[in-house]
Amino acid sequence: MEDSKRGLYRQFLKRPIDLLLSLIAIIALSPVFLVVGILVRTKLGSPILFKQARPGLNEKLFLMYKFRTMTDRKDEKGELLSDSERITGFGKFLRSTSLDELPSLFNILKGDMSIVGPRPLLVRYLPYYRIEERKRSHVRPGITGLAQINGRNALTWDERFKVDVSYAKKMSFLLDFKIIIGTILVVFQRKDILVGTEHILKDLDIERKEEFSNEIIK
Repeated sequence: MEDSKRGLYRQFLKRPIDLLLSLIAIIALSPVFLVVGILVRTKLGSPILFKQARPGLNEKLFLMYKFRTMTDRKDEKGELLSDSERITGFGKFLRSTSLDELPSLFNILKGDMSIVGPRPLLVRYLPYYRIEERKRSHVRPGITGLAQINGRNALTWDERFKVDVSYAKKMSFLLDFKIIIGTILVVFQRKDILVGTEHILKDLDIERKEEFSNEIIK
């Protein structure tokens, strides 16, 4: 019975709920969109939105939207400076409060994303997923997910993938509801947030390359 309820929610209810809630959120938060957009334009320049291809459902690529959080500062050679040198205090504030994620609500309207699901990662990480980890793409990626209320970006890659796959297998209305409530609490408490240069993790591709090299040496 429980499996049938999850199947019903997954196939028929989750998408309409996402569509309705994202539309309500966009309308209700339109003043916030306006204020943040003006501040981003004033403090960080244009374009206001950061757009990047990410893997979605079944690893199909889509263009994800966020408010930009970094400047376009370049060195004497005309090359962009490192992320740590381009992110500002205002950019860190946007990330720590998750305000930079607001434009992703339009990705939900389009059907690229869901309110709840595994976070969409970089395209270049795809070749480094293990077989089991690819199951995270069996559901739409989300603005928030199980990992975001269980350590957020303080988790290791293995821990993140484990909870992502767990969500893909156990997705249900009750679980989504718990994750949304948990996300609200995490954002207001500002827990487990690492922004700017304070990332504990190496990029997944670098970490996995090192693992593969060590296995070959052994």
